[in-house]
Parts: sequence; C-alpha cells; structure tokens
Amino acid sequence: MELRVLRYFYTVAREESITRAARLLHITQPTLSRQLMQLEEELGAALFRRGGHRVVLTEDGLLLKRRAQELLELADKTRQEFRSREELAGEIAIGCGETRNMACLSRLMASFREEHPLVGFRIYSATADEVKDRMENGLLDLGLLMEPVDVQRYHTVPMPLRERWCALVREDSPLAQAEAVGPQELARYPLLLGWREQVLDMLGEWFGETLFRQVAVPVRYNLINNAAVLVEQGMGAAICLDKGFAPCPCLRAVPLRPALESGAVLAWKREQVRSRRVERFIAHAASAPHLQMEPGPEPTDSRNKEE
Repeated sequence: MELRVLRYFYTVAREESITRAARLLHITQPTLSRQLMQLEEELGAALFRRGGHRVVLTEDGLLLKRRAQELLELADKTRQEFRSREELAGEIAIGCGETRNMACLSRLMASFREEHPLVGFRIYSATADEVKDRMENGLLDLGLLMEPVDVQRYHTVPMPLRERWCALVREDSPLAQAEAVGPQELARYPLLLGWREQVLDMLGEWFGETLFRQVAVPVRYNLINNAAVLVEQGMGAAICLDKGFAPCPCLRAVPLRPALESGAVLAWKREQVRSRRVERFIAHAASAPHLQMEPGPEPTDSRNKEE
C-alpha cells in the first residue's frame, strides 16, 4: 500500500467526490478511479458506495480513512523533520487538555518563537488519554496532561497551576446559591461525568464508593464545552474543572467541599528519537524556573463575575 495511493483515497473520502478530489490532486478522474479500484482489490474490501454525485464510505472505508489520516500525518511530520535539519524550523505538535495551564504553555511557546521564529506549533485538544494515544503513535511530540494521569512511560515538567473541581449547574438550580457543595448534596442530582477512568476513580474516592454507585449519570463527556450546553438544557450538573468563568452566562461553577484539586504536567515519551526543534523546546521548558510563569488570577466565584 503506497502513501501516494492512501493520499488519493483520503482526499476522495474527505471531499466525498472523485471529481473534486481529482482536481485537487491534479490527476485525471479515470486515473484516480483506477487507483481506488486497485486499492480495493489489494485490501479485498469495498471502500465506497458510489451513487449520484456523492461518494459514501463503507464501514471498511471509514476505518481506512482514520488509519490513512494517521499515516499521512506521520509521513508529513517525518518529511518536515528532515527538511529542517539545517536550521531550527518546522512544526511541534502538542496535545492539550482543557486546563488553565494552557496560558502557561502558550507563554513558553511565545518565548520559544522569539528565539526560533521559523518554528510553529500544532495544537490538538483532547483528554489526557487521547493525547497519550497519539503520543504513542508518534503523531504528537508532547502533551499537556491533566492529572490524575499515569506518566510512568514519560518524562515530565510540572505546570505551576493547580485547579479546583466544581459542579457546573444552571443558575436556577438550588445548588447555584451554595458557596460549596458536598457529596451528599450532589448525589441527589443527575451528574454529567467525564470519560476518563482515572478521573472516575478520583471522584469515587471523593464521594465514597457506596454513594458514588448510587449517582445517576445520564451523560459521559470528554470536553466540557458540549457538556455545558447539556447542563444548560437541564440534563444535570457537570463535574469539571473550574475555569474561572462559566462557559454559558446562565451557568454557575460551584466549588466542591471538601476541595478537590488537580495539577498538570508537560510530558514527552522516554527513549524516543526526537527532532532537534522538539529537543530544544523541551530544554526551553525544563530550564524555566517553575516555568517562570505568572500564574494569573485564581478562579473566581462566577456568581460575582457580572457585579
């Protein structure tokens, strides 16, 4: 299976049109169709359902699209690394969770670019588990990972900010007027919880295992913005990190009692060959005294934000 043919396939899958894909790839439509048929013969699977003016992927086609995207990204990344051997240039790929420490990382990136203006960054936003998967596959160079997280296979630099967990609720909820909310009060409401098993284990300890098993969980989410919309529509309260502001004006972030906090680390794989620009950025991060960052304001009570 050639990368060239995978790129042909991925372009067709993305455009949902052989005609448009052929135009973008600067090849003739019959040539592209022939390459796709040969790819299907090689794999022994139908990748497209052809009909009308739109090309639809089969289940096998959807699987190959995901794999093709990963392989093409890795190939492009490798090509960039070889092109930039003479000077510090190219792209550094970093996966990031939803954390206020992103402000600290962004300052690191800005100061690094002051020294090396030909280096750019590609940011992938996801949970710590998803970021680690892409780091393992070589698609990301580093990850900004929210704790709790297993980092035995990684070198890490601790980030300066610790963040508190809260219950994100509608302003008309009885919980919205509380200064803080404990396990017994929260357990009476439907709760939107994250996907990550390590976070669920942490919350299980906070609630107490017996009480936690009784909680109604109508939704599991990975990133908070969509969960906030569900809270707004009355699906329940979301347990999440306090960002210092509510994602929607009609929501309130109520701290947990007893307080529950998490930190974050900047991580990269041990014993992995890295490009010179990534090595330099790691050294840049590791040499900053506690990242030399002003931490910024602590999260404020969102009930007072508009006062």
